[in-house]
Amino acid sequence: MLKSIYRAENREVCAQLRAMREAAGMTQSELSEKFGRFQSFVSTVERGLVRLDVVQTREWCMACGTTLTAFAQAVEARIEALPKS
Repeated sequence: MLKSIYRAENREVCAQLRAMREAAGMTQSELSEKFGRFQSFVSTVERGLVRLDVVQTREWCMACGTTLTAFAQAVEARIEALPKS
């Protein structure tokens, strides 16, 4: 079994984080300021090189003007849409 960082589901989590930021009309730099991190951190998260814990994910959501619940629902929808193996 692949480590979770290499799985399609993780790519969908990262894609949703990016989509959420873009839907909020923010650049990586703008989010990094609100999130209290460097732009490079936002980039590494969106590329799947670094994972957020639940508290950080909630902070990311709040910085983007949404909720952890809405994020989780969007991720679930993305994962359900993946081709079944």
